[in-house]
Amino acid sequence: MPYTLSAPVHSELVIKKSRFIGCVQPMADRAGAQAVVDGLWRQHPGAAHVCWALLAGGQSAAVDDGEPGGTAGRPMLDVLRHQDLEGVLATVVRYFGGVKLGAGGLVRAYTDTVAQALLQAEKTPLQRMSTLRCSVPYALEGLLRREVEAAGAELLDVAHGSQVLLRLRLPQARAEAFMERMGDLGHGRVAWLAPE
Repeated sequence: MPYTLSAPVHSELVIKKSRFIGCVQPMADRAGAQAVVDGLWRQHPGAAHVCWALLAGGQSAAVDDGEPGGTAGRPMLDVLRHQDLEGVLATVVRYFGGVKLGAGGLVRAYTDTVAQALLQAEKTPLQRMSTLRCSVPYALEGLLRREVEAAGAELLDVAHGSQVLLRLRLPQARAEAFMERMGDLGHGRVAWLAPE
């Protein structure tokens, strides 16, 4: 089961006079990650590099930001993958100290900075959610609403027409059982529609 982080955690390493300031934090997408990186540049205008790695499904990224190719973003991304994380952004701000570290030294520095932050991070299981849509006769609306609440699902919206259309969200692991229960309680009068 993949995990995400409950809150941002920071770390800092000094290696041969270079300062590496790391952070790992929950992040849903690339746009959010880019906003964080832009903010780091504003906070650290004197930094040499702001390297980052995002593990967020199809929006994952690894950015070396001027460091030699493959020495920063990719190693940071590998640390996130090895920890079975999803929806997580790792950033490292580097202030150059005047001593070159070499490719191996850079990989170790970026890897260690992210790993140090993750040692202190609180991981939480990532719960995949399902959005369901159904159509029911007016007579079943109250029953469905009660069952949605009892299942801990979230009612997203309701539309009233010739039938009542409901859209709800609940953990993916419970979706199938919920649909079966509603089918039984509604005596086949609950029509499940394709997700939008």
